[in-house]
Amino acid sequence: MSDLKKEKKRVRKPGKLEKREARMGYLFVAPWLIGVVAFLLYPLGQSFRYMWYNIRITPVETKFIWYGTQNFSQIWLESAEFPQGLVTYIWKTIVEVPIIVVFALIIAMMLNGKIRLRGFFRLLFFLPVIIVSGPVMNMLVSEGAATIPAMNVQAIVSAFGRFLPDKAASSVGEIFSNMIMTLWYSGVQILIFLSALQKVDPALYEAAKIDGGSGWECFWKITLPTIKPMVLLNAIYTIIFMSSNEQNELINMIKNAMFSGTKEKGYGYASAMAWMYSIVVTLVVVLFFLLLGSKKDKYDRAVRRYRRQQKREARLQKKIQRRSKRNARKYASGVRRNKYKTYDGSGDY
Repeated sequence: MSDLKKEKKRVRKPGKLEKREARMGYLFVAPWLIGVVAFLLYPLGQSFRYMWYNIRITPVETKFIWYGTQNFSQIWLESAEFPQGLVTYIWKTIVEVPIIVVFALIIAMMLNGKIRLRGFFRLLFFLPVIIVSGPVMNMLVSEGAATIPAMNVQAIVSAFGRFLPDKAASSVGEIFSNMIMTLWYSGVQILIFLSALQKVDPALYEAAKIDGGSGWECFWKITLPTIKPMVLLNAIYTIIFMSSNEQNELINMIKNAMFSGTKEKGYGYASAMAWMYSIVVTLVVVLFFLLLGSKKDKYDRAVRRYRRQQKREARLQKKIQRRSKRNARKYASGVRRNKYKTYDGSGDY
């Protein structure tokens, strides 16, 4: 037993190859760590400090005047544009994200089929992600390239307004009017869905078709459950992309408040707006995670319940065995001390 304990206490020292691999791993991770610290954690801490002050930049120095929660109260009580923009952003995100994800899934399923010039069409749908960004996007939007002139948006809004609220109908009409923008937003999602569809085992479809499964049933029973994690990933990616895009009115509002020359606004005012906006974005992400997050089915729950029952029974059995051993030891010690009389088989004790 002592030898076994010594063997357990011994710690195997890593060899030269393991140390070298560890150094190379740290070397490859170092740029990411430096980027996170320099461009994420430090700006977050700086903006968190700024939102409690009224910052004035003078030719001599930067003055920090303690405001406390005055920046927040000023935003909610005196500036009506930002709260209205938050409500519009929440509603627009809830409506547009499912449409973009569903559209990307449909296009990915079409591109995954056996069609001619499949590689060209894949490049065609992903090309806007590379080209249309930053100033190019702003220029195309200003020229009206993000809309379809021949589409009668008002007729679509009136058609949807028959069975939807006016706000929902106008949002749907806005989506149809910006259909080209939707195509631009779905390039990365199409690529992610396409890679997920290519990982599905074709034998599953063959077995389902042998059993008489239709294409619709194969989609709901095989394709969608298999790529369900990618649906959540694309939804979160779409939310983040739409929240940080230059076409977002709230981003432009925060930017204008940051570079405003008035005494009330500035870096502190913009930092307060940015933190409130980030909290709203986080809540939207959590909402979609709760709706699309992976949930265990009834069979998995039954298996986990059975395993918990087995562990509970094993603990109970061990407890009974320990109690029996303890009672046996007490009885044996009592016999040795003549506390209990034993029967010798002749009728006498």
